[in-house]
Amino acid sequence: MGLSNTTLGNSTQAAPSSGTVAAPSRHPETRAAIPAWKALAPVAMVVILALLPVPSGLAPYAWYFFSIFAGVIVGLVLEPLPGAAIALLGITAVTALGRFVLFSPQQLSEAGFRPANAALTWALSGYSNPTVWLIFGAFILAFAYEKTGLGHRLALLIIRRMGKSTLLLGYGITLADTILAPFIPSPAARSGGIIYPIANDLALDYGSKPNDASSRRVGSYLMWVAIMTTCVTSSLFLTAASYNLVAAGFVEKLAHFELRWTDWFITAAPAILPLLVLVPVLTYWLYPPEVKKNAEVSKWAAAQLEKIGPLSRNEMILAAVVVLSLLLWVAGGTYVGAATVAGIAVSLLLITRVLSWNDIAGHKRAWTTFAWLGALIALCDGLNRVGFVKWFADGIALHMHGLSPHLAMIILLVLFFLAHYLFASVDAYTTALLPVILLTGAAIPGIPIKQFALLLCMELGIMGVITPFADAASPIYANSGYLPSKDYWRLGTIFGAIFLIVSLGIGVPWASLLWGE
Repeated sequence: MGLSNTTLGNSTQAAPSSGTVAAPSRHPETRAAIPAWKALAPVAMVVILALLPVPSGLAPYAWYFFSIFAGVIVGLVLEPLPGAAIALLGITAVTALGRFVLFSPQQLSEAGFRPANAALTWALSGYSNPTVWLIFGAFILAFAYEKTGLGHRLALLIIRRMGKSTLLLGYGITLADTILAPFIPSPAARSGGIIYPIANDLALDYGSKPNDASSRRVGSYLMWVAIMTTCVTSSLFLTAASYNLVAAGFVEKLAHFELRWTDWFITAAPAILPLLVLVPVLTYWLYPPEVKKNAEVSKWAAAQLEKIGPLSRNEMILAAVVVLSLLLWVAGGTYVGAATVAGIAVSLLLITRVLSWNDIAGHKRAWTTFAWLGALIALCDGLNRVGFVKWFADGIALHMHGLSPHLAMIILLVLFFLAHYLFASVDAYTTALLPVILLTGAAIPGIPIKQFALLLCMELGIMGVITPFADAASPIYANSGYLPSKDYWRLGTIFGAIFLIVSLGIGVPWASLLWGE
């Protein structure tokens, strides 16, 4: 059964297409010449910041490191080169200039210290981060969904049930992530390994291809809903993200009270549940799909399911591997890490010949994301290593004295949210900054510490919306071919502002009612 292209209002109605579509390169060799200002802006940022007087209390080498980091961020926004190339240039610059931007005079004066070797060790440290390997595994699982046709089949099942409206498809993705979130404490595993492959196949089934003019047909909408949803669900449940559990450990250690699952949920629910309802419809308004309705699509999906027949051998093996991965992600955390689970899944797919090594070696998006994120994690770790993060936090604390407890708490919450622009990992951010901000708030007389701690923790998930590298799952979607960099940064700013306003406007009064002292 075919679907013809029709038009309803301003919406082009396009037939879903079956099969898989190879994603063209986002930066083909024949791309138009880059405007000179885009290429010069990151360099200018580095030079201008480096020439400014070093802020009081900050070591010169830390300021020079931040100058390079700021240039990398400008490059990632403007994209004179692909994001992975920008990150590689940044980390190479720091490594080459390590003696001047990465190490203190005390380190350099130590006997036997070799700055060139130490700088290289630092540069490669990001690639030993479990999140990088987990995301890589998620890309390979997504490819397996595509190659076996299982993702296509699941997409058709969703289309058959909810395919009459693109908005309903968005709510279907939101519902699926919400159901999984309490049991899978990894946004990358949950969204990257499970939701993303389905969203990708849904887009392809509507003829919406990555890195193509058709990407806005349906795919861009679905991808943005998916990444926004996983950030929101990560804030709703204590067990939805590993960094939540890390944060709860810090709260117990530093604030001396146990942060229970129910405490987290009842504090977060009034602010976070409305965001879950709003995400699909807000995206529908702010980043609208071209295809909005198609009365025939459910019938078409049913016919396609009948045509492709029963599950194949490879689909059944992949389904078993996915179920095993789910079980290990949910219940095996004590024995095996989330990234190791992804490695097990990929290994099983290779052993059973569902995938070949050539499949993995040729997956450009997976390797590009691996190179990009590993470099960014090292760069963000460098900010903490050189003392920039501590200097930043200490500067905040100096300006908090004399303010009312309520106002000081709100300012700290806003700063905690916005400071995440400097980090490529919520896990690293939680470790580096949450204890500092928590202790800063605890030192201000009158701030109810339990309320403040819970509100800080509640921001960890939703702050993942602001940049293409703010959450472990973000790079998967940022490199999907459906969300151009300029759109991601623009939408991240808009949704970040909305999420922050809602969390402050609803979450703060509600937490005050529950836990105010």
